[in-house]
Amino acid sequence: MTASGAKHVGNIATIITGTVQEVTREIGEWITDAIEMNEAAAAARKDAAAQAETLPDEIPDETEPATPAGSAYVEAEVVDSDLDDRR
Repeated sequence: MTASGAKHVGNIATIITGTVQEVTREIGEWITDAIEMNEAAAAARKDAAAQAETLPDEIPDETEPATPAGSAYVEAEVVDSDLDDRR
C-alpha cells in the first residue's frame, strides 16, 4: 500500500512539475510578445516623427485628379440596372 501510494504521489508530482513548466513557458512567451510589440510601436512612433520632420508642411490633396486647363467633361446619366430582380 505504501509503495503504491508513493508511486502515485510521484506521478502526480511529475504531472504538476510538467504543467508548471509549460505554464511558465507560455507566460514568458506572452511577456516577450508584449515587450516586442511595445518596442515596435516605439520604433514606429520614432519613424513617424522623423518622417514628419522631413516632409513639407503642406501635402497636396491627391483625392481628385488634376484637370488640365480647357479640358472638357462629359456628363452622363447613371442608370441603375435591375439585374438582381431578374434572378
